[in-house]
Amino acid sequence: MGIAERKEREKEEMKKLIIETATGLFIDQGFDKTSMRNIAEAIEYSPATIYLYFKDKSELFNAIHVQGFQMFFDYLSKVMVIEDPMERMDMLGRQYISFAVENPGYYDLMFIMREPMNAEKNEEDWLQGGTSHSILTNTVAECIEKGYFKGQNAEVISFMIWSQVHGICAMMIRDRMKFFPEEGREELLFEAKKVFTEMLRRF
Repeated sequence: MGIAERKEREKEEMKKLIIETATGLFIDQGFDKTSMRNIAEAIEYSPATIYLYFKDKSELFNAIHVQGFQMFFDYLSKVMVIEDPMERMDMLGRQYISFAVENPGYYDLMFIMREPMNAEKNEEDWLQGGTSHSILTNTVAECIEKGYFKGQNAEVISFMIWSQVHGICAMMIRDRMKFFPEEGREELLFEAKKVFTEMLRRF
């Protein structure tokens, strides 16, 4: 390996370390209470080192956000092999919940915390999020072609579905389910989604 290749690898490794460390701090402390200095101290480098990779905390947060959406897309894209659109929509909901349950920190950063929305200024970085959402809207459009949701708009129905599934995930992520037995909370999410899907089948 030449000098240039080694330096590039070291640069990528440092960037990965910064992102991983910042992700943990944002999840544990929140956006407002995490500073570039906090992140630098955690990786035992000076803040100046981080600024070589990210111009500010928002840009770093956005990089984490984009990475989360790449993971999210990997979950959702698995359902594309399902031919029947209503069955695909059902599995989309299950995959959505699975992502939230298995990656609660990322889910909070991506869909609940306020700060990530500042990244809307960079449409290219949000491409992955838009691609993920299009899986749902395209599936709903296919459902309409099959006779479901008669007279309804695919975007409106998609938003309704997303809002419902997001709501039950947010209840779990933000610890609003303490009055339910802990051992049955995850199952409750999937059962609630199942009931909602059965309602949609009759819509």
